[in-house]
Amino acid sequence: MSTISKIEKFRVPPRWLFVRVETSDGIVGWGESTLEGHTEAVEGAIQDLTERFIGADPSNIEDIWQTAYMGRFYRGGPVLMSALSGLDIALWDIKGKKLGVPVWQLLGGKLRDRVKVYGWIGGDNPSDVVAAALERKEQGFTAVKMNGTDAASWIDSPDILRGTVDRVKQVRQIGMDVGVDFHGRLHKGMAKQLARLLEQCQPLFIEEPLLPTQPEEIADLSNAVSTPIALGERLYTRHDFRPYLERRAIDIAQPDVAHCGGISELQRIASLTATYDVALAPHCPIGPIALAACMQVATSAPNFTIQEMSWGIHYNRTSDQDPLGNADLHTYMANPEVFTVKNGHLEILTQPGIGIEINEDRVRQAAKYCLENMSPWRNPLWRGDDGSLREW
Repeated sequence: MSTISKIEKFRVPPRWLFVRVETSDGIVGWGESTLEGHTEAVEGAIQDLTERFIGADPSNIEDIWQTAYMGRFYRGGPVLMSALSGLDIALWDIKGKKLGVPVWQLLGGKLRDRVKVYGWIGGDNPSDVVAAALERKEQGFTAVKMNGTDAASWIDSPDILRGTVDRVKQVRQIGMDVGVDFHGRLHKGMAKQLARLLEQCQPLFIEEPLLPTQPEEIADLSNAVSTPIALGERLYTRHDFRPYLERRAIDIAQPDVAHCGGISELQRIASLTATYDVALAPHCPIGPIALAACMQVATSAPNFTIQEMSWGIHYNRTSDQDPLGNADLHTYMANPEVFTVKNGHLEILTQPGIGIEINEDRVRQAAKYCLENMSPWRNPLWRGDDGSLREW
């Protein structure tokens, strides 16, 4: 019987955490446990999983998942679920490679031949938005996402919202669909104003219009505007989605495969949300392993609508110290051509497992440099004119 013989973790630029699982018969699977800003905590949780599952049968993905989730009494949350995500994705990669099929074949087969994607264009700097959107159009995208606002106080001047509307209008005028990420930066009094103002622009969706601690208020906002409400990167299991679904608060679910428990839980969330006529648009501003894992579910899920990808995203810019020259989506891949954008889509991945080949030598080189020379990524802290902390 094949067993799990080794589990390794690799902290690599710009802010990603990869997981490598090897079996006793020599099959290697790759997963991603990136949790932006909490790398060390996830590394500790992965060590716990390593101690538990060395010697386990890698084919028993569901048993391993349930044991990891239920076996320590405390469960859920971003750290534990991100660690489990990396292991789960790697196990699906192993199973697909062992059987010689892409993971989506094991999820019921394909429903589509290509996956619609969008790219980021920032949004905090008004002068950059149109140029960035034109660049994305040239790259083959038909849809983009941008930040809605900079930092804002609890109730701020309505003037700060006008620039957002102008930027969205400008991008729409060049023929691009636009998702607007509120990023949970606005509180209710400001968010409902901006949501109403944006209706005239017909954005593809508005994302995290309020913090994900407020399902009732998000439901109220959803009832007040016609724009689709998207949310889910800070929800970590299907149970976390339940109050939003029961309150009819969201139109688009955005679970992150590296945060929500991997392919196994992403597939379950897709099925659950479809029951409520909610679309699936997986969150993924992180690495290539996470994107490949998302695409396995996107290929087979009936309610899939669009996939985020991190190629050229501003978060990938690290520093001049980075020996990889600001690592990006393709940096650690041996087959980057599979992520070629054409007419707003990626072709589905057809190679066995999760469908991408990782350059292991480059991963090990980068991880060694990162551990010795670079601090883990941290999100900025924003404060207002009065010195009080604001949402980032």
